[in-house]
Amino acid sequence: MEELIWTEKYRPKSFGDIKGHKEIIKRIESFVKNKNLPHLMFAGPAGTGKTSLSLIIAREMFGDTWQANFLELNASDERGIDVIRVKVKDFARTKALGDVPFKIIYLDESDALTREAQQALRRTMENFTRTCRFILSCNSPSKIIDPIQSRCAIFRFRPLTKEEVLAIIDEIAKKENLKIDSKGKEALFEISQGDIRKLENVMQSASASSSELTEELVYAMAAAAKPKEVLRILEFALENKFVLARDLLMKIM
Repeated sequence: MEELIWTEKYRPKSFGDIKGHKEIIKRIESFVKNKNLPHLMFAGPAGTGKTSLSLIIAREMFGDTWQANFLELNASDERGIDVIRVKVKDFARTKALGDVPFKIIYLDESDALTREAQQALRRTMENFTRTCRFILSCNSPSKIIDPIQSRCAIFRFRPLTKEEVLAIIDEIAKKENLKIDSKGKEALFEISQGDIRKLENVMQSASASSSELTEELVYAMAAAAKPKEVLRILEFALENKFVLARDLLMKIM
């Protein structure tokens, strides 16, 4: 059996699977239940569930026909006006399959779209409201022009809390038969900073070496310095021991 990467294997499949963002989930669920979705904007850092939630919306709204009614594009790869004029417009102008009156276009990293492409997107959103809804995902909503922002219901995603991250670590550890001590869990939280994609990638890399995830192994796999090592460098520098600080920095790098 082909081994899935964990970011896909443990991607939430339903609203109930999503950790955190309770208020956002509640409002989105109510939109989906009424089959009445406005254009949406999901703003927030990487790995906090923006793409997962978009896929769940499509699955819940369209059922078996979700792939025919859902177009996912990464705007950082295709950021010019042509992608809006051709791909988006061609998909938006045709009627949805099934009993939902519109299709969904998910534009990931939409803050990477050029200003010209954003103007074209604004016109497309106006012209095809009857047959299409947009979900725009971005890290910085300030990079998106006001006319687009004003057409969307904006939801702001935060990095997951320590409690939520630890719950995910425990869940994956149980399913993958991993042993993780408290220092290992602390290291995973420090490295991920609430980014679940990063957390799952580090856990999968570390599990390939050992079924026991220690602090040492986690930092080694993440190619990151331990906080106490960085603190030691700063302490040396504050004590005017600059050569020692530099030597320790070079060793860690």
